[in-house]
Amino acid sequence: MKSIIVTTLLVFSAFHFSYGQDLVYRPKNPAFGGDTFNYQWLLSSAEAQNTFTDENDPNADDRSELERFTESLNNQLLSQISRTLFNEQFGQEGLTEGTFSFGTLFIEIFPSGEGLVINILDTSTGDQSQVIIPN
Repeated sequence: MKSIIVTTLLVFSAFHFSYGQDLVYRPKNPAFGGDTFNYQWLLSSAEAQNTFTDENDPNADDRSELERFTESLNNQLLSQISRTLFNEQFGQEGLTEGTFSFGTLFIEIFPSGEGLVINILDTSTGDQSQVIIPN
């Protein structure tokens, strides 16, 4: 009886080893050599599982309709005022060379090889900006 059990085990073990194969590791993540088509799937899976929110996210708009409307109205009013100031200072002929002062803003306009250069300096904070209008 023992010989039949041992023979049966040997036959099954030999049958099992004869059909075995090598294990091959294939990474899924493209960062580690996996298929690049997995990237979007991995990213969407990670984002779906992410429960954290960024409090400083500039794209997150937590403002109410009233706050958005107020900001839009302020932007339109400031645009109209700046357009009026521009027309009063430069007239219909547009930008001219020189230096100009609007409150705490000091503006210098001059031509260069790149085009018309406009330097803007806020004398109260020291912030400055440069706009180049190409030829």
